[in-house]
Amino acid sequence: MEKWLIHKWLAHCGIASRRNAEQLIRDGRVTLNGEPIARVPAFCDPERDVVAVDGLPVQPPKAHVYLAVHKPRGYVSTVRDPHAERRVVDLAPPEFAGRVKPVGRLDKESEGLLLLTDDGRLINRLTHPRFHVEKEYHVGIAGAVSEPAVRALVKGVTLDDGPACALEAAILRHKGGQTVLRIVLGEGRKRQIRRMMAAVGCRVEFLRRVRIGPIQLGRLPAGYCRHLAAAEVKALCDATEKRM
Repeated sequence: MEKWLIHKWLAHCGIASRRNAEQLIRDGRVTLNGEPIARVPAFCDPERDVVAVDGLPVQPPKAHVYLAVHKPRGYVSTVRDPHAERRVVDLAPPEFAGRVKPVGRLDKESEGLLLLTDDGRLINRLTHPRFHVEKEYHVGIAGAVSEPAVRALVKGVTLDDGPACALEAAILRHKGGQTVLRIVLGEGRKRQIRRMMAAVGCRVEFLRRVRIGPIQLGRLPAGYCRHLAAAEVKALCDATEKRM
């Protein structure tokens, strides 16, 4: 591991801000291999050196966890629900129990891609409306859907909490008395697609999220999860950075 400025290392480990970490060093509360640090700046090699604050060794931060999960119908996205028999966080590997949280929500009747992570900064960026990270859905509608209804979804409909519109909407296929639509949103209000479809006179029979930003559901089976690759995590971060 490369050498770090000690005040930056303390900040990286969540001990204090860089400025406050510098003050901790000046106050003689930080030691390097058991010896008080004489001056600022000072360096450490976290793989070889022991940095302590008030006698307690500083622990390096755990690497964040990033999971993609295929939420089945019947699972809830909330972490704390005393009445829920099946929670999507329970689909994560046992070693991450109590650590990861869902990025946004899918209602109980919906299925598809949901991200789980302990990276609070990324959760905020992916769920905050200002970043407009795209979410793509396949929506099964009972019967036929008219082209004017599809165009209305993009033009905008009025819901009880204000106007709403899709970034994209198109008919994918007709099959067995059902129409499947592809809908892309740039926001994620509660049961938004179901309410938008009701506003144009359509009844939703199934709703599956297939993409969040650059992350695809792909062939991940329902009820299973996988770790995101480093390139996927970077792509997610890039998707929010571009919209700051």
